[in-house]
Amino acid sequence: MRRLRSVVAWACAAGLAVGLAACGDSASDTEPAASGAGSVAAANYTTPLKGICPDTVVVQTSWWPEVDYGATYQLLGAETKIDKGSFRVTGPLGATGVDLEIRSGGPAVAFDSVTSLFEKDDDILLGYLDLDEVIRNSAEHPSVAVLAPYAKSPLMFFWGDPSLDFRTLADIGRSGRTVLVGDEAYLNALVGEGLFQRSQIDNSYNGDLARFVAEDGRIVQVGFVTDEPYRLEHDVAAWAKPVKYVLVGDEYPAYANILAVRKDKLAANRKCLSALVPLFQRAMVDYLADPKPANDLMIEVTSKLDTAGYELSSGLLADGNTRQRELGLVANGSDGVFGSFDTDRVQSLITRLTPGLTAAGTPPAAGLTPAAVVTDEFIDTSVSLD
Repeated sequence: MRRLRSVVAWACAAGLAVGLAACGDSASDTEPAASGAGSVAAANYTTPLKGICPDTVVVQTSWWPEVDYGATYQLLGAETKIDKGSFRVTGPLGATGVDLEIRSGGPAVAFDSVTSLFEKDDDILLGYLDLDEVIRNSAEHPSVAVLAPYAKSPLMFFWGDPSLDFRTLADIGRSGRTVLVGDEAYLNALVGEGLFQRSQIDNSYNGDLARFVAEDGRIVQVGFVTDEPYRLEHDVAAWAKPVKYVLVGDEYPAYANILAVRKDKLAANRKCLSALVPLFQRAMVDYLADPKPANDLMIEVTSKLDTAGYELSSGLLADGNTRQRELGLVANGSDGVFGSFDTDRVQSLITRLTPGLTAAGTPPAAGLTPAAVVTDEFIDTSVSLD
């Protein structure tokens, strides 16, 4: 599940069907960025990619700039440019000899999924997906994950009623409290396993926090621990206090925000990925060590794009970085390598998702195995977090 926060507030009057790009001038409006890693990126990311990778490595994200993509912005060198007309940021990929283009998703692309964008635009090499989505689309629109930035999903269920003290998903299920969510693959698994009751699921979530505030936090709502808790406490004046939450990743082994490639492009880009994926690994480790330059760039980018109200702040991003570390969201894989996949965990996810996906009419590929949806082939085993 990717972000759908404040969809109503961020939609332009003409409607989301044509995307936010249609809300402003259609002509490209490009200007240089003042923030970013710059010389640090040029010094740290020097693997030659010219002639091996595309001249511009295109990465499609699933939302506006945010803490999940900080490491990708970490890779941008000096002379980075912000294209306000197309919601893209482009600059040298360190000192590798090629450029990096980061494309915003979500509202910027009329909420088209990354899986769909993979098939519409061959220029996209890598995209941020959730492994749930990769499994769900494995039959008709297959992709392969090449890197796992998150060891544990930041997805959460949160509430504000101080009388409630849930410790597990099953606690929420037994309470019968309304659970406000979208319509996602993992919900079928949670209901099918008896963790939630079907009767308590409300699929009308549109990303807005207004209902949560209006009901004084008595409902349980889906969100991301790196975002909503800070926003509710510091940015939403009508709430302005902490919330409690249960992390989905403690009980459901989803890999969130994986970097993936369209499956039919894997073989042709094998040499490129072998050189490129380790750079993303190292950038993620470097970003955690010193996130401020990339965070400053993301704040600048967001302030210059027509996001119709979506904003970043240094406080929000710093809080997200802290939660990434303290909650174990970003950590080494079970083999001690940063970004690797645990195939037993992937198999568990396939097993848990298959019944619900099949019942919903979107079954995974027949006989789906972990090797069909993830690979550690391109991982540098020497990269790990301290």
